[in-house]
Amino acid sequence: PGTGPISMTPYRMSVSELKELKKHLEELLENKFIQPSVSPWGAPVLLVKKKDGSM
Repeated sequence: PGTGPISMTPYRMSVSELKELKKHLEELLENKFIQPSVSPWGAPVLLVKKKDGSM
């Protein structure tokens, strides 16, 4: 309580990682697992490749 939002620079991503992230976010939005927000709070996203090369 009484704590203000912390501002962090987003992690750098390649163009292909940004496309993959956008695809996953759109899928999560469609399935209503997430919803749009204008909150001053947020968390960075870190994509990790699986052994098969997918994310």
